[in-house]
Formats: sequence, C-alpha cells, structure tokens
Amino acid sequence: MPLIPEEPQIPESAQGPRVTPAAGRTAPTPRPVPGPRSAATPRPGSPGRGPARPAPPAQRPHPAPPVPAAPAPAAAGVPAARKLPEDSSAAQFQLIPAPAEGAVDAADEAVDLLLDSGRAPGDILVLTTGEQHPWAAHELSFGEAAYWAQHDAGDDVFFARTANADRCAPRSVVVVAVNGNLDETSARALSDARQRAGALLIVCGDPQKVNEALGAGV
Repeated sequence: MPLIPEEPQIPESAQGPRVTPAAGRTAPTPRPVPGPRSAATPRPGSPGRGPARPAPPAQRPHPAPPVPAAPAPAAAGVPAARKLPEDSSAAQFQLIPAPAEGAVDAADEAVDLLLDSGRAPGDILVLTTGEQHPWAAHELSFGEAAYWAQHDAGDDVFFARTANADRCAPRSVVVVAVNGNLDETSARALSDARQRAGALLIVCGDPQKVNEALGAGV
C-alpha cells in the first residue's frame, strides 16, 4: 500500500503578510468620551483660573472718630463777655483795648475768631466810628446801590460807619472799631449799637473813651 505523503508544513514566513505597526508609531488608544462639566470645574489651560485664592481676613472695624464739641458762641481769645450792668436784657459786651490806629485791625481779628468759632458771616455787622473800613470803601467805589444790596442780601459780614448804623438791620453780633474821635454823634451811635446787637457787642478801642460813651464802667 503506497504511503501517503504527509502534508507539507507551511512555514510561518509563508503564511502571508503580517501587519506590523510602522516604526515610530504607536497604536491609538481609545479616547474617553467627555462627560458633563460642572460650572465649578475650572477649564484646563484657561488663563487666570488657577486655584481659588483664600478670602482676605475680615478687617476689624475702626472706632468712630470723636465728635468735636460745639464751638463757643463768643470769639476765642477775646475778654469774657458779660452783661452791661444797667440793662440786663442787652446783648453781652466785650471790650478789646486798642488804640485808634489799630482798632480796625483788632476788629478784623475779632471777626476772624468769630467765624472760626462757628458764627455765620451773615450774623456779623462791623461798624467804624471814623473812616470807612477798607472793605466798605472798596465796595462803595461801585456805587451805593450795589453796596447796600450786599447788606440786604444778609449772607456775609457787612461793614459800615456808625453814622449809617440806622440803615443797618440788627444782627446777632456787632463789632465796633473806635478808629476816630468819639464825638457826641459817634458816642450815641455806639450806645445804639448795643441795642442793634442781638447777642454780642464787641468794641475795639480805648477803654476810657468807650466807658464814657457807654457808661458801662468797663
């Protein structure tokens, strides 16, 4: 009986081409399917979206600044005011000793102190017994109508002579500069200024002359 030859063995090299990955290339890996992103999840690579900064420590409240005391109605640095003895209902009186040539400067300083202490400019009237105050002389150069219109407005310090005091409305504070001789007319106007002042009368001048004009015994 003839022998049946064995089936030839096919070598592996003859089993057809084998697919091998190309050099330098890796087999692709499956990409994950992205799921829903919450709003709190930072987007990678976004600028300025690093880890959240810690909240700054709470600041301690600062104490409230102290409320300054209400200023005194009288001018600081001026002799203490007092009532005139013969008229307890009159305004308080203050005397600032000053020579005639320095009375206007003393009155200006008194006005500055009054304003610094909280007095409203429209509360103050300044009278001179002699020459006009420089402010009044300047304003009168534009005419009396404009000058007295400022008086009627009543929103600023007003300057006038005692000879024209009867045209001035009463104000809370009247400052009189005795910058000239106190004749009978000026002395009477000085006495009337005491009634024109609602709260305070300040006189800058020679104490003896003021004493004779007011009979105040100062």
